Amino acid sequence: MEKTEVDQTVAELQKTAEDAVIYKAIGSLLVKAEKPKVTEELVERKELLDTRSTVLTRQEERIRSQVKEAQTKLQEDLSPVSGQPLS
Repeated sequence: MEKTEVDQTVAELQKTAEDAVIYKAIGSLLVKAEKPKVTEELVERKELLDTRSTVLTRQEERIRSQVKEAQTKLQEDLSPVSGQPLS
């Protein structure tokens, strides 16, 4: 969601003139800022969000794999061995 917001903001900044007055939200204040600096900060933020997304995706894949392995092992441990009665 935040990535989409950053993308939209960068797109709008690209549409504005280089000398346009830009304001940046800092807490509950709006502060006048330079367009190139704001654009650079937003691009850096987007890159950070992309990196976090990639890391979280890899972690999710690793955890899913571990859960699947644990589930398979548990099913093997709980399944009765052929020809032996359950205790």
